Amino acid sequence: MMEPLDGNAIAGSLYELFDEEMTIVTGVCRHCGAARLIAELRVYTRAPGVVARCPSCGNVVFVLVHVGGTPRLHLDGLALQR
Repeated sequence: MMEPLDGNAIAGSLYELFDEEMTIVTGVCRHCGAARLIAELRVYTRAPGVVARCPSCGNVVFVLVHVGGTPRLHLDGLALQR
C-alpha cells in the first residue's frame, strides 16, 4: 500500500497551471461536501498521473497529468472556493 503525500507535494505543478499559490485555497469535495485546503488533500504520485483524494471520504477529487511537458488537470470532484 502506498503512503499518500499531502497537497503541498504538487504545489509547483498547481502554480504552473493557475499562476498562483493553490495549496492555501479551499476546495469542496463534490462527493461528501467536506471543505478542506488543497494542502490537506491526500496525494498519490506513483501512477501515470497524480491522484488527489478527499481526506474525509477518500473519493478522487482531481487527477493531474503532464502531456508533452504541460500539466493538465481533471477537476470533476472538487469545487474551488476563492
